[in-house]
Order: sequence, then C-alpha cells, then structure tokens
Amino acid sequence: MTKRYLGILGIAEALGVTRHAVHKWRSRHPAGSRHPFPEPDVEIDGVPGWLPERLSEVTGWREGLPGRGTGGGRPSATRQAYLREAAKHDLNRDEALRALDVFAEEFPEMTEPELCAWLIEKWRA
Repeated sequence: MTKRYLGILGIAEALGVTRHAVHKWRSRHPAGSRHPFPEPDVEIDGVPGWLPERLSEVTGWREGLPGRGTGGGRPSATRQAYLREAAKHDLNRDEALRALDVFAEEFPEMTEPELCAWLIEKWRA
C-alpha cells in the first residue's frame, strides 16, 4: 500500500498560503530555533513530506508565530485572552510577556497558544 504525504504545496493549500510562504517559514524557523517549523516525516531526493495527520501540528505552529509589522502586529486571540487574565492578576503587559517567555523556555514542546491556555486555566482554577 502506498503511503501518502503532504508536500510543501499540500501544506500551503491546506493553510491557504503560497508555497513560497511555507519555504520561508522552513528557512526562517529551522530545527533548533526558538519556534522551529515541524520537521518532515520523510525526505525523498531533497523533497520533504509530512504525514497528513500532522497538519494540525503545522496549523498550531503557525498560530504560535509572532505578529507582523512594527511592534509585533496584533496578538493572537489566545495571547489577548492571556494578557487580559494576566492583568486581572496584577501583571502588566511586559511582566506577562516575560513570564510567557520563561514558560516557553521551560516547556519548549508547547506552542504559545497552548501555553496561554494552560496559564489561563491555572489562574482560573
């Protein structure tokens, strides 16, 4: 039975971006970087492939990207919720973002949205 993989084009189409965007993400966020793009499951003649069931991992990775433009762009909905909850606990924006950075280093396997949701849940518990 033939095993099917998503290539750069498949990832791009699924996320509604260009192939060029996926190539840029991979080059700008290599393994070992602060927010590495998910490694492919296979590479054949230099062409990467990801198992289709890993698409949610790639989507989560993309959601954890910082915003664009000066000042980092608009924060994601999850980050906005985290910042609102942090303010309720007397943390200003800078303190909340520093705390988020510390947790990101402590739990590198978690995406930023996962960290934000986890911290919100801890505060509300």
